[in-house]
Amino acid sequence: MARIDLRLRAWGWLTRRMVRVETMGEAAIIAAQARRVPANAVTNWLFGTVPPGIDVTDRAVAGPGGEIPVRVYRPAASAGGPLVVYFHGGGFVFGNLDLGNWICGTVAARVGAVVVSVDYRLAPKHRFPAAVEDCYAVLAWAAGNAAELRAAGPIGVMGESAGASLAAVMCLLARERGGPAIRHQALIYPAADMTREREPAPAGPDPLFLSVPEMAAYRRHYLGPDGDPAHPWASPLLATDHTGLPPALIQVAEHDPLREDGERYAAALRAAGVPVRFTEYVGVPHGFVNFPGLSQAAHQAIAEICAEQAAALGTTVAT
Repeated sequence: MARIDLRLRAWGWLTRRMVRVETMGEAAIIAAQARRVPANAVTNWLFGTVPPGIDVTDRAVAGPGGEIPVRVYRPAASAGGPLVVYFHGGGFVFGNLDLGNWICGTVAARVGAVVVSVDYRLAPKHRFPAAVEDCYAVLAWAAGNAAELRAAGPIGVMGESAGASLAAVMCLLARERGGPAIRHQALIYPAADMTREREPAPAGPDPLFLSVPEMAAYRRHYLGPDGDPAHPWASPLLATDHTGLPPALIQVAEHDPLREDGERYAAALRAAGVPVRFTEYVGVPHGFVNFPGLSQAAHQAIAEICAEQAAALGTTVAT
């Protein structure tokens, strides 16, 4: 296996010292959810920012549990491109709209898309399937209000980690409910199977940014005592039928306990006749796309995402 860059290893060590979800109670998690990372030169370099020429608007959408905050990224000179709906990561427990600024802004700039980012309800205060219901409500709203959003093309979905799982579930739900029609799904290291018991690495430290104990804690907080980990809304890999789903880009990281989830989901889609592009990025851990300041692979991954979306959604990638 390729070694992880020293800078990423140092950042992983630091973040592990700041937040360890497996040791946190519900009150501590809810308090942590309210904290925001300050915007300054260091954080802008580390996490990336919205590129120039992209208009950003925050608004709210009616949802099953109240208003759902969303952030809309739109090329200032757009005459009506495709629509992409994005779902952030964070184990269904952490994450907010700021987490998607670099990814969503870059897709808006390079693909010419209107991108809608969803601030879905988080566990443990709002357990499964609250996040799924919020994400579908925003997907349906965005599709129904495409003209107002100045989007005229087809629809894509994308997400990373927990958000990639939600993007995959949106494709299942859209097929079951007769829409909206989704043309493409971009899944960045998706969590596809919550039933699988994962063993820690036999030697050495836990993987950076996402360990096996942390994964168990995220699942426990998300599903609660009554949630079914085998439900396809929680584990899209376990859906009984994957036929008719939109073409997919699935990206995984070499040093990631979720790598096998992405590989298995790609195999399940291909077995159902769904076109899939599967890419493994070597020498990087889970979450690497969120750290463009530290990881050159993040820039490679976003370039691949934009190229695949442009091809599927009928646009040309801007350089």
